[in-house]
Amino acid sequence: MRKASIIGRNLSLGYTKGKVQKEILHGLDFELFSGEMTCLLGPNGVGKSTLVKAILGQLKPFKGEVLLKGKLISGYSNELLSKELAVVLTEPFLPGNMTVGQLVAMGRIPHTGWTGKLEGRDREVIQNALSATKIEYLRDERLSEISDGQRQKALIARALAQDGKVMVLDEPTAHLDLVNRYEIMHLLREISKNQGKAILVVTHDLEIALETADRFWLLNCGTPLISGLPEDLVISGQINQLLPGKKFHFSVEKGRIESKVQDLKFEISGPEELANWISKALEKAGIKELAGAIEVSRDPLLIKYAGREYNRVEEFILAL
Repeated sequence: MRKASIIGRNLSLGYTKGKVQKEILHGLDFELFSGEMTCLLGPNGVGKSTLVKAILGQLKPFKGEVLLKGKLISGYSNELLSKELAVVLTEPFLPGNMTVGQLVAMGRIPHTGWTGKLEGRDREVIQNALSATKIEYLRDERLSEISDGQRQKALIARALAQDGKVMVLDEPTAHLDLVNRYEIMHLLREISKNQGKAILVVTHDLEIALETADRFWLLNCGTPLISGLPEDLVISGQINQLLPGKKFHFSVEKGRIESKVQDLKFEISGPEELANWISKALEKAGIKELAGAIEVSRDPLLIKYAGREYNRVEEFILAL
């Protein structure tokens, strides 16, 4: 049976300026489960940061409640909360001369106090955190001398060293290259499974989230929070809550965001995946209509049109 580490009930959230309350989110209900990685997605300005602040106990709800392990989060002291919940921010200030090992050891501060005196248990937890993030070889490297992807892993290791059951990460793949983005998200999923942690990731990276997340939380203006398996949200069409307006939609068949309005008049025969890419190239080139059929085959690529043959999409487009 799944166990919810964090529960939100009928939350109304916002800010107070003077005597005026500005409500940003209303009637939110959610559960963050242990052993799962949940991705929070939504447009900029929709209130994702507001929701995260409430989950972290930094923002008092106008209405409703947030429970951590069955207890109101407002009932936790900062000291106790830091032992239960770890946070990885987007761009924290990190001294360049600090080593990776020293950074990860900072995760033990809730347990050791600011004296930082490490006992046997602390060293064991630090070693496990380095091992889980696969950065043991970086222990003595300075933060100024490692890559952005390695630095992000070190921050995750520090959060692991806190040894809490909940981890919240704000855009952990921002500014990383494609390979590191996939690696970080797969690493977080692995940690959630192997260590039974409830992990919440705020992200705009829909493609990688679809690949790695166990659950989505979708936020949009004026609608309740939608929670569900990514696959259910794609099949039901609810994933399009992320794409308000008439310009784009999520293609269930192709698994990607596409232009919603397509008035294209050409016929392409051949392997479907090749036809899709050629269709995309024609659309981007502003070509919406062609007389006659296009034939395409692979190994090697061969495009036949109007009695001529092409081995590259670029040659075909330039010849039109």
